[in-house]
Amino acid sequence: MRIPAEMARLKGYRFPREVVAYAVWVYHRFALSTADVEDLLAERGVIVSRETVRK
Repeated sequence: MRIPAEMARLKGYRFPREVVAYAVWVYHRFALSTADVEDLLAERGVIVSRETVRK
């Protein structure tokens, strides 16, 4: 997944707000673990650590 440079980023976060919003949504909506969210994002080409997802 290529992230266009023009996508607005949240202050203090490495990823665009759409990626952060998706990670938060799946984490809460489906009661997934941070490892599960990490795997879902990795399938879409976004490499994050579990600690990043937790924060």
